[in-house]
Amino acid sequence: MTLHKEGKATILIAAGGTLAVYYILRQFLPEQELLHLIWLIVSIVIMVTVLQFFRKPNRTVTQNSNQILAPADGKVVVIEETVETEYFNGPRRQISIFMSPVNVHINFNPISGIVKYFKYHPGKFLVAWHPKSSTDNERSTIVVQHSNGKEVLFRQVAGAMARRLCWYVSEGQKVEQGSEFGFIKFGSRIDVYLPLDAKILCNLEDKTVGSQTVIAEW
Repeated sequence: MTLHKEGKATILIAAGGTLAVYYILRQFLPEQELLHLIWLIVSIVIMVTVLQFFRKPNRTVTQNSNQILAPADGKVVVIEETVETEYFNGPRRQISIFMSPVNVHINFNPISGIVKYFKYHPGKFLVAWHPKSSTDNERSTIVVQHSNGKEVLFRQVAGAMARRLCWYVSEGQKVEQGSEFGFIKFGSRIDVYLPLDAKILCNLEDKTVGSQTVIAEW
């Protein structure tokens, strides 16, 4: 396990901030040993939290052209038939995965194929489980076309704590199933829109592991 590149600045800021406060306490309140100890403990908790959030686990991806893999670690919070209005303008099967702050926040391509569509939308920061978060929050939409001609849309959705979306794809790019396509900082969700004939293999409340859990097949 290593640390993700998106965490470098945040880790440096957290380390610098905690050290700066500790230095100020030592300089201006030298007799307050208990306060120094409390802040030292708080600093350790802060650093452990930040480091675990940006962890990058070593995973072996087993690619299968008939399967759709979970794009993120988290919990399945939505499985329903809905109308997707940004790209397909028609009915699709939606699977949404909520990522809590303790989950790995790397995002993975659920299938291999060609990126046919990408768009970033600035927006609000409603809590990730809010019904309108998929349409009103800051988000990015990616559509990948599989070699069989079918398309899967997956959308990064920022939450109340997630204030930065990161993505590494562009239209026309070839992507591999299980490879990284992005990262979301501090709590969020990913919505996946599948063809109606896709067989759903997950259930509500299921825990998923990004690039490992099979959520559907065709």
